[in-house]
Amino acid sequence: MIQAILVFNNHGKPRLVRFYQRFPEEIQQQIVRETFHLVLKRDDNICNFLEGGSLIGGSDYKLIYRHYATLYFVFCVDSSESELGILDLIQVFVETLDKCFENVCELDLIFHMDKVHYILQEVVMGGMVLETNMNEIVAQIEAQNRLEKSEGGLSAAPARAVSAVKNINLPEIPRNINLGDLNIKVPNLSQFV
Repeated sequence: MIQAILVFNNHGKPRLVRFYQRFPEEIQQQIVRETFHLVLKRDDNICNFLEGGSLIGGSDYKLIYRHYATLYFVFCVDSSESELGILDLIQVFVETLDKCFENVCELDLIFHMDKVHYILQEVVMGGMVLETNMNEIVAQIEAQNRLEKSEGGLSAAPARAVSAVKNINLPEIPRNINLGDLNIKVPNLSQFV
C-alpha cells in the first residue's frame, strides 16, 4: 500500500504532499524534511529505492523516487508493493501531468494544485492504485474539463454571483429592520449603485 506521495523541488520545498496514513502536521513536515535529505544525498547513478526514514516506519517501508528536472517524485510504500511497479506508476503520473499541462513544470504544480490533485486521485486513491493506463486517465480528465466548461467553470462563479446581485430588482431598499429587540438602520446606499 502507498503510505505517502511527496513531490518537492531541488531545494526541499514541497509542491505536492499526500499522506494516506494519518500523521500530525508536525510529523508530516518532519517526514518531508527527512525524506528530502535522504533522497538528496543520493547520487544520480544509484538505484531509486531506499529504506524509509525513521519517522515513516524505517525498514518496513521503502522510498521509491524519480528525479525529473527540478522535481523529486517520492512514493513511500510498504513491503507489499513492487519497486518497479511504483517506478512505472511514477512515470505514468509524470507523463499524465506532462500531457495535461503540455510540458509540466514546477509552476504548474503551484498554480494548478486542484488539477494536480484531481490527476493524482485518478491514479491513486486511499493508498491503492486505481489506474495505470495513461490514456484512460487523460480521458477522465478531459471529461472533467468538458463538464467544468459546460457549467461555466469555477472561475466564472464569482462573476456570475456579482451579476446576480446587481440584477436583483428590489422596488425599495428597506431603511429600518426590526427583529424583536434588535433594530438595524440601513444607510443610504444610492450613491454606490
